[in-house]
Amino acid sequence: MIPREVYEETLLQFFAPIRPFLEDPSVSEVMINGPDQIFIERKGKLYKTDATFDSKESLISVLRNAAQFVGKQIDESRPILEGRLPDGSRIEALIPPVAPEGPFVSIRRFFQETLTVDRLIGFGSLTQDAAQTLEAMVIAKLNIVVAGGTGSGKTSMLNALTAYIPEGERVIVIEDSKEVQPQREHVLQLEARPPDAKGRGAVTIRDLFRATLRMRPDRLVVGEIRGGEALDLVQAMTSGHGGCLTTLHATYPRDTLSRLETMCMMSDIDMPLIAMRIQLASGINAIVQVSRLRDGSRKVTHITEVLGFDTSKGEYITQDIYARTYGGLGPGGAIISEFGPTGIIPHCVSQLREHGVDFPDTVYQAARQADVPSP
Repeated sequence: MIPREVYEETLLQFFAPIRPFLEDPSVSEVMINGPDQIFIERKGKLYKTDATFDSKESLISVLRNAAQFVGKQIDESRPILEGRLPDGSRIEALIPPVAPEGPFVSIRRFFQETLTVDRLIGFGSLTQDAAQTLEAMVIAKLNIVVAGGTGSGKTSMLNALTAYIPEGERVIVIEDSKEVQPQREHVLQLEARPPDAKGRGAVTIRDLFRATLRMRPDRLVVGEIRGGEALDLVQAMTSGHGGCLTTLHATYPRDTLSRLETMCMMSDIDMPLIAMRIQLASGINAIVQVSRLRDGSRKVTHITEVLGFDTSKGEYITQDIYARTYGGLGPGGAIISEFGPTGIIPHCVSQLREHGVDFPDTVYQAARQADVPSP
């Protein structure tokens, strides 16, 4: 049997044209649009490279080796490949017939060094006060959804938030593909498994989720919600499993709740829509919205509290605790913005104080300046 280390090195040799980018810590993604057009992403911006593969056939050969490494197949009958490279980077590939001009490949880099909150503050993604607010929310076991578009930094923010989970708590992480890097000691990481070539052996996120509820979790972290597991998570949130963390693709906080609602309806559980909406609004306590701005920077744009669902108006009730304001363009096309408290005192302040934590003084100062009464 070939040692794993030898097989990994052999696989990387097949990726020789792009290997320098796979080993460059400044590259966050490699995008192959056929053998002759390869782009990379650095600091949120795309750059075309001079790298090429010899032919479509040679690129398909590389993908077949990558598929073999992850125990899958890629061919005309199975033209989509999802998997991980030896360093943990995520690979998504499409070949003909679904990609007539392909193969098309996207490799999202996996960085061994986890981004901490302090580093995110240094990058200007959020402020020290906002970080203290998030820390208090996590300690107080609020259920938090990190939402944003593709490449906006959702997983990085989720990783950072896990550092605020108190030591001594048992954390269970559930993912489709291992990306979350929890910054705690007592962690169980579980990964879903797709079916084999004969459609057997699949283990879904929902399967794992239901199993974990009997494994005494103090915290549940779901890498990304994509389907019917949303309702399972919401029901867990409303039945004593506080402090859940997850991510979701959505552009604005209100979109996040609408997306969650849609995915809850993908569940096989038959529930009246109004009951689902009330449960969802009760389960989710806060939304951390992240975005990749036009200048390539990744920022937290909102920290939003979810207050409930208004049955008479048919809409979710939310309020922004923090919001980003914009002031045009600076030198080099950088977007000028500030992130600060809105002047609203959150309703969850009592829950924070029950856990011995509170919001930073700036939240209350902004409320006094806005002459906003306490909830």
